[in-house]
Amino acid sequence: MGLTGGIGSGKSAAAEYFRQHGAEIVDADAIAHELTGPHGLAMPAIVVEFGPEIAGPDGALDRAAMRQLAFADSGARQRLERILHPIIRATCDARCKAALSPYVMLVVPLLVESGIYKQRCQRLAVVDCPEETQIARVIARNGMSRTEVERIMAAQASRSQRLAAADDIIDNSGAPELLAPQIEALHSKYMDLARIG
Repeated sequence: MGLTGGIGSGKSAAAEYFRQHGAEIVDADAIAHELTGPHGLAMPAIVVEFGPEIAGPDGALDRAAMRQLAFADSGARQRLERILHPIIRATCDARCKAALSPYVMLVVPLLVESGIYKQRCQRLAVVDCPEETQIARVIARNGMSRTEVERIMAAQASRSQRLAAADDIIDNSGAPELLAPQIEALHSKYMDLARIG
């Protein structure tokens, strides 16, 4: 099962509820962080592509510097994606195949944009909330400026594109505790689908 949503929509919170119900979570963002962490598998190629100044003293990707570069220059973002995306996809595939739960929740921020991940999923759940809510959450969580958040959002599928691609919509516009019953209902549905095969 695929799970996606725009930045600040609450994908991580939704994924955690699925995990609590026993679903194995394969999170493309978490994998990207592993690959670009200290001595991460992708770091040698990233340093060759962008220069040693793109890595911090610990050998991890300097995310602020990379974000600034990637969103200022779409060519830089594409070069980074050419390095990361094939490794992320291969790692996601391997972890999905190794999963032992009745269904796996594949969490991919750019699932709608990629097309490739959509083909791997039996159903797609979209975590949705108003764009102003997304912006406020990211500013509060990451301390980014409104302009930075809007730039990231502009590089993602629009809210209407995600909703059009969704098989299931998780409304995360309200209080966090309103997520739980929605996830519980979807979990039951996905367990039924897993039993059917």
